[in-house]
Amino acid sequence: MNLRQFTLNRKLAILAVALGTIALFAQPHRGPFVKLDARELALVVEEEVDHVKAADLAAWIIEGRADYRLLDLRTEQEYSAYHIPTAENVLLTALADYPLQRNEKIVLYSEGGIHSAQAWMLLRAQGYEAVYMVLGGLEAWQDEVLFPSLPAEADPQAQAQFERTAQVAKFFGGEPRLAGG
Repeated sequence: MNLRQFTLNRKLAILAVALGTIALFAQPHRGPFVKLDARELALVVEEEVDHVKAADLAAWIIEGRADYRLLDLRTEQEYSAYHIPTAENVLLTALADYPLQRNEKIVLYSEGGIHSAQAWMLLRAQGYEAVYMVLGGLEAWQDEVLFPSLPAEADPQAQAQFERTAQVAKFFGGEPRLAGG
């Protein structure tokens, strides 16, 4: 077939049909319904591969890592009162339309973890693969990073670990506590 024998309108029509066919198969339609693999999700939850520990997140922030997005799901007032450094504030109701990239690591947190678990499920249902929650939420961040405590009967190894943890707490403006204090 020689394209020179076709008129401009025919050439454009052929191009439109070709592009339409490509568009049909290149991006599957994402409607309001999704199908989740319940066994896969249960395995992820059971093995806790969907969690980031507060201490690990603190290390990422100190290292200046930029390979993740940290989302605080609490209200604007709660976020303004205190939030984990580098966090972006987004309400759960706005999450579906929030500008996230499918290839980025997304770390979620809320006060104790319920909203982050709900947001995790919402994002996984939308096809985001690299979604994680801060284990224990902001409460764990406060207990483990900002205000860690040294047990009264700590052995030398625990004391050495506490010294490292105390430095991290001071980095974030927290204050380590001794048992009973």
